[in-house]
Amino acid sequence: MAELRQAWEENAAAWVAWARAPGHDSYWRFHRNLFLEVVPPSSGRTLDLGCGEGRLARDLAAQGYDVVGVDASPTMLAAAREAAPEMELRIADAADLPFSDASFDLVVAFMSFQDVDDLTGAVRESARVLVPGGRLCLAIVHPVNSAGSFAQRTAASPFVIDGSYLDESITDETFERDGLAMRFVSRHRPLERYAYELAANGLLIELLREPKQPDGPFNSEHSRRWRRIPLFLHLRAVKPA
Repeated sequence: MAELRQAWEENAAAWVAWARAPGHDSYWRFHRNLFLEVVPPSSGRTLDLGCGEGRLARDLAAQGYDVVGVDASPTMLAAAREAAPEMELRIADAADLPFSDASFDLVVAFMSFQDVDDLTGAVRESARVLVPGGRLCLAIVHPVNSAGSFAQRTAASPFVIDGSYLDESITDETFERDGLAMRFVSRHRPLERYAYELAANGLLIELLREPKQPDGPFNSEHSRRWRRIPLFLHLRAVKPA
């Protein structure tokens, strides 16, 4: 059942508005720049797996990467095509990619693996389309983050996991800010699950980061709680030559 895929298509128009509002979310404030530190220099074709409306794909292309974008949402892909008609964009499920073996030097999965219904298939396909020596770079909602929440919005609020960190579960949250609303439907999976799928497909982890929210003008008093718990996890894995 494509539960997550359906939810993201239903909320695609709201996501396009949310993602493209300048400075609105963490991508513009700090997340993109921290993630790009994990991405190796351009050396061939790059696959943006779960490209959404295409903001990262466009940013990578502007830095000289030869980017191909893939997403399962027709609405998001249409928005990506409108913004970058020159880019190669394909509609496809992450677990069933329309590319030959060893087609890409780099696969980027930025904030998409927690949103795929078939993680096993998505990692398998990522490994399959990579050339030997190629790399997979991913960013996900940190599994500690998706397992719990802060009790209050204060800087010193305790972080509480009421359920199980170890069990997989659906997360379904709606956020409203500055006149925009977005429903995020994803799957919490423990870190071990991601590591298992990478190892099962012959991918070796060579870098893992848990970036904290940096200081900045956007860092309000209540948001400083996120300097104690990571919002995201960044990881780079290599397919041995």
